[in-house]
Amino acid sequence: MIAVHGADTRVAAVAAGLRPTRIEVDLDAIRHNVGRLVTLAGGAEVCAVVKADAYGHGAEAVARAAVEAGATWLAVALAEEGLQLRDAGIDARILVLSEPPVAAIADLLAADLTPTVYREPFIAALDAQGQGRGRPVPVHLKVDTGMARVGVPPDHWQARFEQVATAEGVELEGLCTHLARADEPPVDTTSQQLAAFDRAIDQAARVGLHARLTHAANTAGVLLHPRSHHVLVRPGIGVYGLSPSSEVDAAEHGLCPALRLVSEVSFAKHVVAHTPVSYGHRWRAPEDGWVATVPIGYADGVPRRLTNRVQVLLAGRRRPVIGTITMDQLMVWCGDEEPVVGDEVVLLGAASRAPAAGPPPGRPPGAPPGAQPGAPPGAQPEAPAGAGTDPGSEAHPGPEAAAPDGTPPASPPLQVRVEEWAEAADTVTYEIVSSLTARLPRLHLGVAH
Repeated sequence: MIAVHGADTRVAAVAAGLRPTRIEVDLDAIRHNVGRLVTLAGGAEVCAVVKADAYGHGAEAVARAAVEAGATWLAVALAEEGLQLRDAGIDARILVLSEPPVAAIADLLAADLTPTVYREPFIAALDAQGQGRGRPVPVHLKVDTGMARVGVPPDHWQARFEQVATAEGVELEGLCTHLARADEPPVDTTSQQLAAFDRAIDQAARVGLHARLTHAANTAGVLLHPRSHHVLVRPGIGVYGLSPSSEVDAAEHGLCPALRLVSEVSFAKHVVAHTPVSYGHRWRAPEDGWVATVPIGYADGVPRRLTNRVQVLLAGRRRPVIGTITMDQLMVWCGDEEPVVGDEVVLLGAASRAPAAGPPPGRPPGAPPGAQPGAPPGAQPEAPAGAGTDPGSEAHPGPEAAAPDGTPPASPPLQVRVEEWAEAADTVTYEIVSSLTARLPRLHLGVAH
């Protein structure tokens, strides 16, 4: 991870001898998002989820920024992730969201990591070690209310509550659950889950268990379901300014993306009409024109299934990615405009950085979604289809509505949203950013605060 102070990260990257393809993470955007989530949580504590290397953003730097902005807890998926944060000198409370192996208990306790528990054997082993060290281990007990992934199922609640209540080496600090469909506003599953969670809290109380912290809300819970807030909330994708689903737009809730994926033109080639490009010849030039090669591919985390489906920003315009995306490189159609080797190519994020404070990048509340790029001119029938977009057009997400007082809206920044990739790949924003691989250097802006 490289800390960069100042705006010209490309110069800094080249000076440091790094490849021109890189991830830039704006830590001021992280701070902005966490601060916004603190406000939206309405008094509940915020536990910022930084698992999977902070969803590909760099866990150490993001964790520090999140705590600076008001997060009182951090959450990871694995004990190893928590140990890495401790090794980096981060002393905030850290919740491990899944039970580690019993063999990891000693390391977990030595690092003062707080385990989530739900299985009888693990709780028993933890109880024994807590008694052995002479003080109980604080735990968060997870109950399943409808996710059916991990957590104590309802027919085992009573037995598990009684086990924890009688365990001298374990102390119940938290009681939690996870929402399965909070990012689907029309469905009532969330209400049903929260009602079940209320029953679990009451049932635990009847055996003398009174958790200081109850928590259920993920990002969508924070944004859409105030009833889910309880005492603690656990936002993940919202920390990074990204939308939890196509039905919940992060920008409409005042969150802004923190990540840019940037490269540059490494080669320019003029081709004649009908020239095939890349493996399988899944794209042919519709006319004479220029093709730019960019040194990034699926080994870096650009999904191969985005072939002929997305656009990048090059020389102030949206340009379609053409031909099959390869392991280390992809190609871009530039039409009759000759690309210049060394010119910046923005694959994700804004063409230029905007301040994190104030209105977030993207459309304002109520504005229609932006046009999604489809198959570029020249795509062959076997290539994925989509709604076409003029590859040389200026890029704006779509028409903007005037403010209530009649003030004309500010033009949105030229950008490619992670949400576009997620839609084109038929997946979620979480997968897009967490799949960006370790061979991409992460440059963190705004480290000193």
